[in-house]
Amino acid sequence: MAALPTSRPAPVILIALALAAVTLAVAWRPGGPAANGDPPSFSRDLRFEDLPDGGVRVRDAADGEEITVLAPGSEAFIRGALRALVRDRRLGEQGGDYPFRISSWPDGRLRLQDTATGRTVALEAFGATNAGAFARLLTNTPGRP
Repeated sequence: MAALPTSRPAPVILIALALAAVTLAVAWRPGGPAANGDPPSFSRDLRFEDLPDGGVRVRDAADGEEITVLAPGSEAFIRGALRALVRDRRLGEQGGDYPFRISSWPDGRLRLQDTATGRTVALEAFGATNAGAFARLLTNTPGRP
């Protein structure tokens, strides 16, 4: 009689799970935005307001100027990243009055930080297209999409 195969996870699956865990740990780490401590070349604090039609108004936190309005159903990565950070705020019972900070470095690092919780997201870990969605908010001038 032939032996039945044992049910062990394939090594490839274990390796993939380990890589996913490391990627998430790096991308969603708490603490300071720069691994080596150098200051960002540019930062901007923003406020995001839900609109009745499902859009999101983005304002510069310093002067309240409207930067852009994200159309209803658009910019899924921006919405998802903010939703995760807002969830952390609610769990920690931090208020919603604090802005979110986007910072960039000359070497291509781009960080989204929740100034209420200190939580930081390494946006470049999610690819150039997703990071680019936030980079546009960093460089937009008020009133221009």
